[in-house]
Amino acid sequence: MKKWLWWGWLFAIATTTTIFFYSYTNNFISNWYSSLLAFQLTTNNTPEVVQQPIPTPKLNTTQAIAAPKVSNHQILAHIKALNFERYEDNSRSKTRDYIINKLKKFGWSPTLQTFEYGINVVAEKPGTNPKAGTILLAAHYDTVIGSSGADDNASGVATVLEVARLLSNFPTARTLKIAFFDLEEKGLLGSFAFANQPENLTNLQGVIVLDMVGFACHTPGCQQYPPGLPITPPSDKGDFLAVIGDAENPQLLAAFNNKNFSDLPPVITLPIPLKGIATPDLLRSDHAPFWMRGIGAVLITDTANFRSPHYHKPTDKPDTIDQEFFTGVVQIVANATAILLQTQ
Repeated sequence: MKKWLWWGWLFAIATTTTIFFYSYTNNFISNWYSSLLAFQLTTNNTPEVVQQPIPTPKLNTTQAIAAPKVSNHQILAHIKALNFERYEDNSRSKTRDYIINKLKKFGWSPTLQTFEYGINVVAEKPGTNPKAGTILLAAHYDTVIGSSGADDNASGVATVLEVARLLSNFPTARTLKIAFFDLEEKGLLGSFAFANQPENLTNLQGVIVLDMVGFACHTPGCQQYPPGLPITPPSDKGDFLAVIGDAENPQLLAAFNNKNFSDLPPVITLPIPLKGIATPDLLRSDHAPFWMRGIGAVLITDTANFRSPHYHKPTDKPDTIDQEFFTGVVQIVANATAILLQTQ
């Protein structure tokens, strides 16, 4: 056999093998990931998972839109009002009452979605284009035992409430749905229950999850990073906002590009490959159930225990919130939400 023909056969075999291996590996990883999260669900006795991901359209985030200005007074008032442990049934019920009353004041009509172990609070504002789909903005409202959770996660609750206030009369093409998840601290139970209901996922085109967005540290060395991070750490100071998204949906990350707003905190966007299986530290919040179903989602965070010494401690109090940083973060979230809601 001529030498060139021999090499041609080798090239063909290598190419075929590579394509097969790549396809097989992707399917294996996808199935392994689904099985892993399904095992977590079973362990937590949560409802059966949806086995097939629900396809969603791609987003276009080319528009530059600024939401109305955030009220520092409003968001800090929420933090102070929620300055109590939200772990037992009665304290979580008190929290739901607060959320519901505020939403009604802002012109929303909240509903309760109960599941075996808790209750999620959900509301929505229809968009002007019924075919444009829905963007979900969400945060968990419970705490661990022994902590009043100013940062974890009254800061996330306050952010969702403020965006709901700002955008209540803000016309948008897409529908804005907001959710306050119960029992995140016990294994993402509220978000798993929400994502297990197909009607909650109908035409859902993107999810924004807020979990700890109010703490900043400015001393060199105060910011740490989880192992396996797919980028070079940008700083050893914790003065930035982290936006963590699945690499398959970069358009969600793009909405948080705040280069046109120099007065806001810097944003570090992290596109995570393979749904985070190589970086399990990045699967610890309510975005994970949506990744599992193939729905684009981003986690907005101050990086939690990689920055804050108050994580899951009694010292997570309102006076540890960095007011300037927190106000800037809420504005970033409001702007990004407005951008995603205007996209058609």
